[in-house]
Amino acid sequence: MGAFSIAEKLDRLFRSVRPAGQGEPSYMAVAEAIRSEQSVPISHTYIWQLRTGRRGNPTIQHLTALATYFGVPVAYFLDDEQAARVDGQLELLRTIRDAGVTEIALRAADVSPRGRDTISELIRKVWESERRPGDTPG
Repeated sequence: MGAFSIAEKLDRLFRSVRPAGQGEPSYMAVAEAIRSEQSVPISHTYIWQLRTGRRGNPTIQHLTALATYFGVPVAYFLDDEQAARVDGQLELLRTIRDAGVTEIALRAADVSPRGRDTISELIRKVWESERRPGDTPG
């Protein structure tokens, strides 16, 4: 195992992977989703134990089920370099979600490059018009 434990990685997933405006999923909700959607037997208590470090050495079946639930590769739990890459992506997604621009970003993905340039220019103009004198560029 690498520098980061399974517990730390699972904790980051619980804190990071959630829809805007919603809190962390409950252990019950995660266990139920895994059982019903993946047919993998797992209890909410076991998930809590893994997250808090009270249990270690989970089976690959449980790691795979948790990775699938949170939408990350199973390597996230096994390889610290992979975990660092995923954590960077999760941080970007959390920033976008918390800034309330998810819908803009998702819609812009289906726009042509020229259209995205236009959107970017419009956002820049709105940003400039709303800046107060003395604000530093961000």
